[in-house]
Amino acid sequence: MPYPDRHAYPDRFYPVVDSLAWVERLTKLGVGTIQLRAKHLDDGEALQIVSDALAITKGTPTKLVVNDYWRAAIVAGAEHLHLGQEDLADADLFEIRKARLTLGISTHDDAELAAALDAQPDYVALGPIFPTTLKSMRFAPQGIPKITEWKRRIGDIPLVAIGGIKFEQSAEIFAAGADSIAVVSDVTQNADPDARVGQWLGADAKAA
Repeated sequence: MPYPDRHAYPDRFYPVVDSLAWVERLTKLGVGTIQLRAKHLDDGEALQIVSDALAITKGTPTKLVVNDYWRAAIVAGAEHLHLGQEDLADADLFEIRKARLTLGISTHDDAELAAALDAQPDYVALGPIFPTTLKSMRFAPQGIPKITEWKRRIGDIPLVAIGGIKFEQSAEIFAAGADSIAVVSDVTQNADPDARVGQWLGADAKAA
C-alpha cells in the first residue's frame, strides 16, 4: 500500500546527500527528510552505508530515504526508497512493497511518468527544473511550467521538484505546484550550509 498520508511525505525541504557525514549534520539540524544517494557501491558497501545512516537517524524525527539500493534498504530495515528509471526497471516492486517501503520515482518525460505511475509511487520527482552541474543530464531543463503540468497529471500524489533549485526560487516552485523541493548543491556546495538549511526550514515552518 502507498504511504498512508501522502501529504505528509516527503517534507517540503528534501536535501539529497552522498555521505554519512552529511546525513548526521542534517539530522542534527532537524531536517525531516534526507535522501542518501551514494553511487557505485557494491552490495556489501550499500548495506553498510544504509545501515550506518539508519543508525544515525534512529530515534530522531528524520526520515531517511535510500536511493537506488532497494535490496540493502529491505535488509537494513529502511522505510523509504527512491528509484531512478533505470533502477525502477530492475527493481522487484513486489518485494519492495512487501517490505512496506515507501517509493519515490524520478521522471523526466511522458514515458517515464507513465512508468512511474504504473508503480503506484508515494511521490513523483520531476527534474531537472534548472540547469545543474552535478551530473551530466540526458534531459534539458524542464522549466517551471512543467511543474504545473506534472502536478495536474498526478493529482494527489506528492510532486518533488529537483535540479539546480536555490532557496531564492523556492516560493515560485511551490506556487507552480510542487509539494516538495529536493536540494543538492544549494546545501552541499553552500559557503554556510547550516545557515542555508535554517532558511529552508524556516520557510517550511511558515508554510506548515
